[in-house]
Amino acid sequence: MKVDKDLNYAFNLSRQCLRLFGIWPDPHTPLNDFRWPSIRFIIIICIMSIYVFTPQMINVIRAWGNVNRMMDAFVAVNFFLMALWKLIYTKYHDEKLQILIASVMADWATSKSNWERSTMLKLTRNGRNLSFGYFAAAICTILSAYFVRIGAVVRNIHQPRRHLVYRFDYIQKSPNYEITCFIQICSSTYAILGNYSVDSFISTFVFHICAQLINLRSTLNNLIDELGNKSISSLKFRKGLIAIIIRHKHLIRNVRTINDCYSPVLFVHLLGASFQLCLVTFQVSMTITDNLGVSPIKITFLTFFILFVLMQLYIYCYAAERLLNESTNMAYGVYECKWYNIPAKDAKDVMLIAYRSAIPLKLVAGKFGNFSLELFGIAVKTSMGYLSALLTIRE
Repeated sequence: MKVDKDLNYAFNLSRQCLRLFGIWPDPHTPLNDFRWPSIRFIIIICIMSIYVFTPQMINVIRAWGNVNRMMDAFVAVNFFLMALWKLIYTKYHDEKLQILIASVMADWATSKSNWERSTMLKLTRNGRNLSFGYFAAAICTILSAYFVRIGAVVRNIHQPRRHLVYRFDYIQKSPNYEITCFIQICSSTYAILGNYSVDSFISTFVFHICAQLINLRSTLNNLIDELGNKSISSLKFRKGLIAIIIRHKHLIRNVRTINDCYSPVLFVHLLGASFQLCLVTFQVSMTITDNLGVSPIKITFLTFFILFVLMQLYIYCYAAERLLNESTNMAYGVYECKWYNIPAKDAKDVMLIAYRSAIPLKLVAGKFGNFSLELFGIAVKTSMGYLSALLTIRE
């Protein structure tokens, strides 16, 4: 019960959102058990694909040459594609993710020292704060989207030619029109929460690994100090060192598993977030320069949406930067510990950890780049470059 409470504290909102989609990788659920969560996942994916993604893809093709309509449709296509991609990959790699969650539960269950739990809680708190900020941006985006979309539907509901929340002109008759509007509103909520839940899940797990690396480094320093003070024998030191090496290898394997599961997703996410930031900023720029008289509610929605897209990218970059630093500090910790107070033979064994830490752990986007705060700056700069090109073409 205590482990489940710790797990809920660590993952919190992302756990509840993933359960909403029926894809939370619960280690206690058999993989061959096809229950209501799996049915719910299939229904949500079909709703998002049929009622929004596919019609908007058609609208992109039909609006070719009309910049405003193309941008509106492509923003929706891009955003829903990211959400669908993340949710499907999470469901597909359910078996591997269950193993990762089981390892997190084992870490919380086996951490008995106060300093170990203190480190884990500190890093978890950082991840929670970042996740809550991201969730707040998601909720504000959802609420402002409701006002914009529902307001547009209400204004056009008695017109001869009625527009849906996401444009699809073939459905006009009641009650099909009202039902489709409601489903499309639900789909937009699913897309926003789908992006949030997977992003928060991955970043929280990365923070957990960072905490384990810090604890491992502290354990190594304590072990070397005990041998230097002759509090333990050389044989006991080697047993402790073997346990540290095995634990370090386990953490490296977990990071590789995350990259194996989500590397293509993160590549699509990087491209999608860059394009999304460019296109939404372009829409805001057109609204301001053309004096289109857009309502303050829509301006508020676009502002929150830009903030949400920035948080989408930042949460990965910050977590990956922390992972890079802590994995590198593992090697530095070997050099900074009091290895000179222990026998040379034992000191040579410690170098195994330094060699293993020579290649830092990274969160990769396909085979084209590694997430970091530097990448965040490059992505924003690139998006603004695309924006400048679009504004130049439009003029």
